[in-house]
This record gives sequence, structure tokens and C-alpha cells, in this order.
Amino acid sequence: EELGSVSVTEADILEFARRYDPQDFHVNPAKAAEGPFGGVIASGWHTASLMMKLLVARYLDSETSLGSPGIDELRWPAPVRPGDVLTVKVSILEARKSRTKPDRGLVRSHIEMRNQAGDTVMTVSAMNLIRCKP
Repeated sequence: EELGSVSVTEADILEFARRYDPQDFHVNPAKAAEGPFGGVIASGWHTASLMMKLLVARYLDSETSLGSPGIDELRWPAPVRPGDVLTVKVSILEARKSRTKPDRGLVRSHIEMRNQAGDTVMTVSAMNLIRCKP
């Protein structure tokens, strides 16, 4: 399922990184230009936050979502740059009732985030807890 898109600005990248991931290639345009990425790139944690924003807005239901016990295999295969427009796609891999708590189910999904050129910038395998109908 496609969840829409979100644009990334340099101001957003700098603001997030100054607060949470102040490495030079995230916060210092002059040093970033001389670094391995040739310019400022978004923190992977910023990218994950943007993905979560789209999941909450267009995928997780506020009445049935019970959080997540965790994620696996989080990857950032390509950098996110100022001006990128990112899209999120969710594929459900498994859905089952909990063996120990019958009021909830577990949904395992693969989430992929791509930029406007089609390059994959993030992948993650996630597990969500979902309230079941009685």
C-alpha cells in the first residue's frame, strides 16, 4: 500500500540534526560539502521519523493500533538530501492472532521509502500490535 509522500528541506534536515544527530554532514553545510556525501544529508533517524509520520497519518488506525514491540533490519541504503520527495510503501508479510493475548493480533510488514528518482533510502521490517474484534 502506498502511503503518500513527504518533502524534505535543508532547514528541516538542519533543525532535526542539531537537536538529535549533530554530525557535521547533517548540520554543517560547509563541512558537509567537503565530506563523503558532497553536501548535507538527513539523519537516518530523521528519515525514520518522516516514515513514521506517514504511517500514523495513512496506515495505523488510532482505534486499533496498540504500538509496536520492535523493528528488525533497519537500513539506509542511500542518503536523503535537501529537496528530496520521499514516498512510503507498506507490504504486509504476516498477520496473526497473538497466542498469549487473544484481544490482539500481530502484523509483520516490510516498509520501503524511496526518493523521487526511485532510489530506496530506507527499509525496515516492522511488527505492529493490533486490537482484534471480539
